[in-house]
Amino acid sequence: MDSEDPKALREELREVEADLAELRRTVAELRRQVGERWLDPTDQVEYGAVIAAADEQEALAEQLEARREELLRLLGEKD
Repeated sequence: MDSEDPKALREELREVEADLAELRRTVAELRRQVGERWLDPTDQVEYGAVIAAADEQEALAEQLEARREELLRLLGEKD
C-alpha cells in the first residue's frame, strides 16, 4: 500500500475507526461484566482474567487511536 495515496489512507482510516469502535464496545462490555459480578461469589482468578482482558483491549485501543491520529495528520485533517 502506498502510504501517501489518499484513497488508501482513507480506507485504512475507515478500518481503524471500525476496529476502534468495536474495541470500545468490547471494553465497555468487559467492564460492565466486572461491575455486575462485583458482589457475586466469583473466582478471583476469573475476575483477574476479565480485568486483564479489558486492560489489554484498552491498550490496543490506544494504539489504534494513535494510528487514527497519524492517518488524519497524513490526510491533512488534523494539525
